[in-house]
Amino acid sequence: MIAVGAVVLVVAVTAFSPRVGVAGPLVLVVIGIAVSFLPWVPPVSAEPEIVLSGVLPPLLFSSAVSMPSMDFRRDFRAISALSVVLVVLSSVAVGFLVAWLIPGIGLATGIALGAIVSPTDAVATSIVRHLGAPSRVVTVLEGESLLNDATALVLLRAAIAATAGVVSVWAVAERFLVSVAVAVVIGAIVGMLNLRIRRALRHPVAGTAISFVVPFVASVPADAFGASGLVAAVAAGLVTGNGLARYLRPQDRIADEQNWRTIELLLEGGIFLLMGLEVDGLVENLREAGGSMATAAWIGAAVAATVILVRAAHVTALLLGLGAQARRKAAGAVHRVAPEYLMSKPFTARERTVIVWAGMRGAVTLAAAQTLPGDTRQRAMLVLVAFVVAAGTLLLQGGTLPWLVTTLGVVDQDAAEAEAERAALLAAMNRAGIAVLDDPELRRPTGGPYDRTLVRAIRGSVAQASDLRRHQVLQEAKEQRFELRLAVIDMQRRALLDARRHGAYSSRTLREVLAALDAEQISIELKGGLPARLGNALNVSVSDPG
Repeated sequence: MIAVGAVVLVVAVTAFSPRVGVAGPLVLVVIGIAVSFLPWVPPVSAEPEIVLSGVLPPLLFSSAVSMPSMDFRRDFRAISALSVVLVVLSSVAVGFLVAWLIPGIGLATGIALGAIVSPTDAVATSIVRHLGAPSRVVTVLEGESLLNDATALVLLRAAIAATAGVVSVWAVAERFLVSVAVAVVIGAIVGMLNLRIRRALRHPVAGTAISFVVPFVASVPADAFGASGLVAAVAAGLVTGNGLARYLRPQDRIADEQNWRTIELLLEGGIFLLMGLEVDGLVENLREAGGSMATAAWIGAAVAATVILVRAAHVTALLLGLGAQARRKAAGAVHRVAPEYLMSKPFTARERTVIVWAGMRGAVTLAAAQTLPGDTRQRAMLVLVAFVVAAGTLLLQGGTLPWLVTTLGVVDQDAAEAEAERAALLAAMNRAGIAVLDDPELRRPTGGPYDRTLVRAIRGSVAQASDLRRHQVLQEAKEQRFELRLAVIDMQRRALLDARRHGAYSSRTLREVLAALDAEQISIELKGGLPARLGNALNVSVSDPG
């Protein structure tokens, strides 16, 4: 019943939180904190491995699959600098601060806490995706959160080892490079096998079921070899996402997307709710250890301020430097045939501000803190400080991020620019299609010729779509045709359901016709990009029992 209640709560918050202008994950954290202090609710705790090995791999895999590989590749310098260099800088800065603030805490333990609170949370950055921020900003933030966990966990293990002995910087660097390299190889192999097996399978439902285990098929062997299971899951996701359109049929990709959205909804919501529910137990552990909640709160606030300031300095210097390099590269690339448009356009000051403020921490920080050895000095204090940093940055930065994005006016392409770019891409695609139709060697799969009248008719329709001016003129008419066709489908579906209610036709015939009608509606909605409210109003499931 607890699991059922959690699912219902996650769904309810996800559905209603947009109406009050607050991100669902923030509401779930607050609800979890409030529930944890109810007298009849026992302390809640979860093994950190449940989050690090059970929840994160599928979430990171799903994010990596949806990551545009071209954007990730072009901004990889910024992403790698944020996910490696920034984590190290933040860890060291927090290490010195904590060693100074907490008596008896050495520098190594302080750096361990710094590694815990340094990485941004892959779940937390999902908030940014729904705010309409520029896609490039989202790519950098998501790319950072996909990779910085590996840096933080390697640094955490090294810092813990340093509390019991001497660990050289070179040994840590070597361990990190080997861990990432092995993980990337394993993840790439798993991702490619996933695509090839699913292409041979040609079964949307079974293929989606296979995709559910792919993150673990990548992460478990990587962990067994001492590499980063999280990086392996990310690598598998990037390879899978890059090859989806080449290897899988449209129905396979649509089934994947819808099912993985459901998985993301439940896992993301559940991890935020769990994060809030653990508060009372953490406070009780601190009391038993003789610590002060007020002390943990102000030290957590100081640590949070430190990571934000370090992030602001690093992001500003990094993106300004990359922007200067991009401008020099663009100025010297006179003969470049296909300029890399993303790198030739530096980040604006407003975009840099969003990237700085969107560096929220989350459940990964809390899970990593709970991996500290039991004999760590002031362990209860350190774990609660980590929670204060995670919850504080999540609520403060996450709660004000929509206001910041709106105030700064940081939005993706405007409608006119996006439509012009889309029309230009369609024109290039249509020219390639016309070239196929004009090929004198064009033959049917059986070897016979195509009907020339039919070829000319198809060529004419493709040529009309390539006319950008005509495309813009016909856009409104196209939307009206789609709306009318959806209205017709709605009435046809109502007539079909009436016939089913009266038992006038066999269930098999009704199922087949309803499936064809649903497929036609999906096709129209995908082509037309109509508002979700129209599709939702007309949507009836094939499995509706009537």
